[in-house]
Amino acid sequence: MPRIKVETRIAAPAELCFDLARDIDFHTRSLEHTRERAVAGVTSGLIGLGESVTWEAKHLSVRQQLTSKITEFDAPRYFRDTMTRGAFKRFAHDHFFDENSNETVMRDVIDFASPAWIIGWLIDRIFLSSYLRRLIADRGEMIRVEAEKRVEQRGG
Repeated sequence: MPRIKVETRIAAPAELCFDLARDIDFHTRSLEHTRERAVAGVTSGLIGLGESVTWEAKHLSVRQQLTSKITEFDAPRYFRDTMTRGAFKRFAHDHFFDENSNETVMRDVIDFASPAWIIGWLIDRIFLSSYLRRLIADRGEMIRVEAEKRVEQRGG
């Protein structure tokens, strides 16, 4: 199973970063280019433990739906969302938030596998890993920009 790790350093408190990462409305804004939107479950506000959201988006020129459930939750340090329905054979996204002095290190770790055994294995390694890494890194950057903007607006 491929594993993607992305780290983003953010000059903001862990609580703010944690909340932005689970904010359905911010998620929608941060992935506008995919036309991603929440269509079922928690469709607005902050998602929490045991709650699910179904996303509809266009990824790789294909419109698809993916339902994800928050299966682990330790605010403001960690949460995991796990795919319960969608195109992948397996998909789990761990979100870690470690606060050190004046910054939070946000780490995203994604374990996934496509269906279709050998063909899926090749697609995961050749194509999907780089696509997902770029998507998660871009989203991390958007969380960083938004969190740091909010800290600056509050006066540090």
